[in-house]
Amino acid sequence: MDNYIVSARKYRPMTFNSVVGQRSLTTTLKNAIASGKLAHAYLFCGPRGVGKTTCARIFAKTINCLSPAADGEACNQCESCVAFNEQRSFNIHELDAASNNSVDDIRSLIEQVRIPPQIGKYKVYIIDEVHMLSQAAFNAFLKTLEEPPHHAIFILATTEKHKILPTILSRCQIYDFSRITIKDTVEHLQYVASQENVTTEPEALNVLAQKADGGMRDALSIFDQVVSFTGGNVTYKAVIENLNVLDYEYYFKLTDCILANNVVDALLILNEILSKGFDGNNVITGIASHFRDLLLCKDARTADLFEVGASIRERYIDTAKRCSNEFLYKAIDIVNQSDLNYRLSRNKRLLSDLTIIRLCQLSSPQSGEDQKKKQVIEPVFSKANAESNPVQQQPQQPVTRPQVPVGNPQQANKPVISTRNISESVPQSAPKPLSSNPAKTTSSLGLGISISAFGQKKEEEKTEVEINTESLNERFTPLQLINEWKSYAEGLIEEHHLKNTMLNCLPNLLENTLFEVVVNNPVQEQRLAENRMAILTKLRAQLRNTHLRMEIRISQDNEKKLAFTPAEKFNLMMEENESLRRLKDEFGLELS
Repeated sequence: MDNYIVSARKYRPMTFNSVVGQRSLTTTLKNAIASGKLAHAYLFCGPRGVGKTTCARIFAKTINCLSPAADGEACNQCESCVAFNEQRSFNIHELDAASNNSVDDIRSLIEQVRIPPQIGKYKVYIIDEVHMLSQAAFNAFLKTLEEPPHHAIFILATTEKHKILPTILSRCQIYDFSRITIKDTVEHLQYVASQENVTTEPEALNVLAQKADGGMRDALSIFDQVVSFTGGNVTYKAVIENLNVLDYEYYFKLTDCILANNVVDALLILNEILSKGFDGNNVITGIASHFRDLLLCKDARTADLFEVGASIRERYIDTAKRCSNEFLYKAIDIVNQSDLNYRLSRNKRLLSDLTIIRLCQLSSPQSGEDQKKKQVIEPVFSKANAESNPVQQQPQQPVTRPQVPVGNPQQANKPVISTRNISESVPQSAPKPLSSNPAKTTSSLGLGISISAFGQKKEEEKTEVEINTESLNERFTPLQLINEWKSYAEGLIEEHHLKNTMLNCLPNLLENTLFEVVVNNPVQEQRLAENRMAILTKLRAQLRNTHLRMEIRISQDNEKKLAFTPAEKFNLMMEENESLRRLKDEFGLELS
């Protein structure tokens, strides 16, 4: 039984023409060899499995070929090419910088560089993973890399170019290898499958290419794995089962439910996906990619960017026709925000469910233009409820009018409903009218309440409540501001630090709508700044002034006197005790 060789080694390119997906780089190298304009140092950089080391070996073999072909390829028949193919060439040396990264290893390499080649013109030194060299090894290599012997050529390969010293980069010709496209990967897999007598489906190979993420070595490794699983018949279902890839069918089902505003079925599909072991974050990113592919398929010019099989492409095009551009834009934005928040979320399942619900709401009848209409709160009490729940007769409470602050004439002529009367009327079937004529009043939360009384009978009253968009600009006294400020602080239960800050730092009214809060340190300033909008919203509602503004600053006096860090505390102690300063200077003490 012959020894098995994996496809990544068995079908490793031996010529420039057989390199997949790097046509521009191989053409440049072939032209340099043909014209005899060879540099003394090259740097091949790019992702894993795209052909860096392979191109370095082909380049080393070709420049030492004794009778190169007309197209610039090696002949594979001369002594130098045969020795290279049999892995016994003394002109090509490979060094793994990951395990030979010391200064001594570089010195040993420099000593070998001095020996000229016995067969051929050049001795080629391929240093793989060169970014793993230590800084001392890089420095020891600089002089030789800049001025090597005329027969020596260095080819450095790395996946992380940013870790290499700029002095090394400036001495090399840099070739950036790109990721191999899905189309090129599928074509090469089809060639390998034909050589191995393996039957494949185009959709299956497309999934393999997407899973490889631009690396040919990864694609061939996954191909061998799937062939072993299927026994030589690579199908789409077998691939997604073996690689644990989510089927396209689930994305299309979710899209149908989202377009139909069917939240229940969408959540059931999501639960089915998660029950199969898929991570919620992978599902969210998959939905984002799915909507992105639908957006590409909206136009025939961008549909070419979507690299899938023909049958799946047609299905995407048909589904994209049912989705508007605005829907896809909003859907992609929602899923992208969920992807960003997923890692920080404590309840990840709830975040996934909310994402699906929000997507379904994009196609609901209330979305779009209906959301721009003025919102109207439905009446809390209806005639039917009034008849089913008769009002118990209670003595009518007199309407009281609170005291109006001095110097506030704007409140003098406004009707005010006492808090007691409103709270007592809520549990009943209908609120009590103030008079026989309709009157418009405003609640303490800034919501305009229109109360209309038709007749004298309370059982036949109807109320209509709608949001009032008018701005409030009532005046208030500094004492009212401080009282509301303390009331908000005392209502904080969990935010102890914010509560103490607000109780210790009271507001100072500067103008009619501007007040200032003087804090003692930057920490208090940050806490107030983080909760600025919540505080202002509450104060504006309670003081009935939507133009209220707040400024925060640190007290200059306290900033100098208070100490928070160990260094500040020690300096403050030295200012108060001169003996402590002399002790520090005499013994040369330092604060750690």
